[in-house]
Amino acid sequence: RNHLGAAGHICILKDAFGCESPTEIANLISSEKFDAALAIHLYKGGRLLQGSKIPFGIVFGGTDINEDTRCEEKHRIMGAVLAEARFAVAFTTKMKELAAAEWPHARKKIYVQTQGIKTTPSETFDWNRFLQNAGIPTGVDNLHIFLLICGLRRIKDPLYLVDVFSDWHRKEPSVHLGIIGPAVDPLFTSEVEEKVKRAPGVHLLQEMSQDDLHAAMKRCFAVVNSSISEGMSAAILEAMDLDIPVLARNIPGNTAIIKHTDTGLLFSDPQEFVLLSKSLMNDPIMKREIVRKAKDYVKRHHSWECERKTYQNLV
Repeated sequence: RNHLGAAGHICILKDAFGCESPTEIANLISSEKFDAALAIHLYKGGRLLQGSKIPFGIVFGGTDINEDTRCEEKHRIMGAVLAEARFAVAFTTKMKELAAAEWPHARKKIYVQTQGIKTTPSETFDWNRFLQNAGIPTGVDNLHIFLLICGLRRIKDPLYLVDVFSDWHRKEPSVHLGIIGPAVDPLFTSEVEEKVKRAPGVHLLQEMSQDDLHAAMKRCFAVVNSSISEGMSAAILEAMDLDIPVLARNIPGNTAIIKHTDTGLLFSDPQEFVLLSKSLMNDPIMKREIVRKAKDYVKRHHSWECERKTYQNLV
């Protein structure tokens, strides 16, 4: 949105979850006299623009290509949307290839542009208050806070590590896992709340502004990703930019940006997560090297300026 605003466009942001049908969006387009549209997620956003009277582009979300293609009805709708779209953006070459394999007619209109990263940690963030609000004791020596940042929905699997982390915390009370993110799925959020209540050392944290979140990330020991499926995690890239090591589940979206033991650590099960976390805690030289290489990777491959230029040109 900032990228397009900087090029002189007026942008209206609309949440696809709050839209009932393509008719609702068609009415909005005609009443607001929009010139063009950009949908994020080929199915969730794209289906609302089917038959649109204005040109539109698509940004693949990740679950659309990785998961939704398995459903025949969604596959059919996504193919029709892609046929109408002027362009589509994939975060990785692999994602472009997966989409092109499903819809060969669209290959020439799919562009690869990684997510651009810009971190803005707040100068006035109060770390002690953050810990107190989370129910984490502040007077503990050698505190290790792991932060899992995600919207609370099943595909992000925030409960994947809860049991094993809680067991670890019982043996080593200085380790804590904070789960933070918007309640995307209210029913699932209740499930997470119930589980976390019974899991010592695991905390469900209040959502906060991006600047404060970046400041909290800077103070934690590591950022964690336990998603079942991922397009390209902005939280992982932001952690890399903020000099914080990342422990991520070994899935295609994460392996596209993390090289194991080089720019981060990849785990295949909860037990391996604990083993890798301990090795990171006990080897400051490895930690320093991972952080250095990750920062360099983000600088080279996730330029915010380059992303801006791409979207301005496409629109």
